[in-house]
Amino acid sequence: MSKPMHDTPMLDQLEGGPWPSFVTGLKRLANDEGKPYQDMMIDLLGQLEHSYKTRKGYWKGGTLGVIGYGGGVIPRFSEVAELYPKSKEFHTLRIMPPAGWHYDTKLLRQLCDIWEKLGSGLIAFHGQSGDMMFQGATSEKVQEAFDALNEIGFDMGGAGPAVRTGTSCVGAARCEQSCANEQKILRILVNNFLDDMHRPALSV
Repeated sequence: MSKPMHDTPMLDQLEGGPWPSFVTGLKRLANDEGKPYQDMMIDLLGQLEHSYKTRKGYWKGGTLGVIGYGGGVIPRFSEVAELYPKSKEFHTLRIMPPAGWHYDTKLLRQLCDIWEKLGSGLIAFHGQSGDMMFQGATSEKVQEAFDALNEIGFDMGGAGPAVRTGTSCVGAARCEQSCANEQKILRILVNNFLDDMHRPALSV
């Protein structure tokens, strides 16, 4: 039996416009009966509604990583965990995408299966940095989730005081306007700056 849903009248208004709403996606995950992340997403919606009411954010950072890396995990700890205990930790793993964003359906299913089991089910393809953003891990599951993603060929991206992950468009693989090998350029840059992406050296 899952937690009861919180009342979210302010969030509900965001579903009323002509465009798709992120709230609808969060509610879908919160209604995903029997999934390990269901209660986390219910409390996440409650905390978000609370933030809208008080006009204040309640996430604080910290230090969290995986073995051998200093960057790549964005830690989020709730300051209102006593009200919304199931979403008290909602960390994000930044994972490097393949050059040119080449995926097949089998790979996409593998990524989703890992995050459904070890995270919140919430994935953003691709943020400002180009990383895949696997949002909503507990501290306990961060290492296990990274190990599973690494097992199928993915590496951590840059976050925090580190060089951010590079990304390339699909380029010569599909674009008639391409004048260079974008994937090769990205691979060279990643290889040269990988240590600065994984081991932050930009702190003051």
